[in-house]
Amino acid sequence: MSMVTAADGTGIFYKDWGPKDAQPIVFHHGWPLSGDDWDAQMLYFLGEGYRVVAHDRRGHGRSTQVSEGHDMDHYAADAAAVIEHLDLRDAIHVGHSTGGGEAAHYVARYGQPQGRVAKLVLIGAVPPILVKTPANPGGLPIEVFDGLRQALATNRAQFYLDFASGPFYGFNRPDAKPVPSVVHNWWRQAMMGAAKAQYDGIKAFSETDFTEDIKAIDVPTLVMHGDDDQIVPIHDSALLSAKILKRGTLKVYEKFPHGMSTTQADTINPDLLAFIRS
Repeated sequence: MSMVTAADGTGIFYKDWGPKDAQPIVFHHGWPLSGDDWDAQMLYFLGEGYRVVAHDRRGHGRSTQVSEGHDMDHYAADAAAVIEHLDLRDAIHVGHSTGGGEAAHYVARYGQPQGRVAKLVLIGAVPPILVKTPANPGGLPIEVFDGLRQALATNRAQFYLDFASGPFYGFNRPDAKPVPSVVHNWWRQAMMGAAKAQYDGIKAFSETDFTEDIKAIDVPTLVMHGDDDQIVPIHDSALLSAKILKRGTLKVYEKFPHGMSTTQADTINPDLLAFIRS
């Protein structure tokens, strides 16, 4: 397997497909999945002539199941280790959900000064901050995330099956047509990872305040979000990030769910391509 060793010795798995002299697109996956969640995008952009790269976050997928370091600082540093190992420059970074926070943290801290980042895309992403605080009164109550932790610790396999079968892809909506293969693939990815990493990751994606990262980002950024996202509500995420970003563009998708990159790939992929080429 293709692995990079992070600063603390953690092995980070990555996929690197396509011409090495082509412009790279780096994909940052959501919780509690792996780089496999980007299959529909990686194959599409490979066909368009791009170099496509995706890694598995520490403790997720095929990366080392370490006990520590499940926070945004380590996530961004791990991504930087992969990018520096491959010497990627002028890259497009695409982050979904938790991966959107990771991508924003990476771009703000590592990517811009080195000329490694050309553009950023945030899809159903968690910034600026997901949890409700005095400074973020529209956020989700901490009890929501406590409930996720309890369900994970009680019966992770059933919790993940219910999560993918329900709100993640909007399959719980009255007019929805669930796709069993999509649910099973989500469950497969989630169960590959470590329970400890995924448990700790809930705090990382819900309580990290990305406001200063968003303010610091100075590359063109596309914010894509479904207005029926039941996991990361649009009003306290995309709508706020778009206002803070220096060079942000907001694109809202009517009735699209959190997992729209998979279930609505035929819409998302051409929109991504248009932004990348613009």
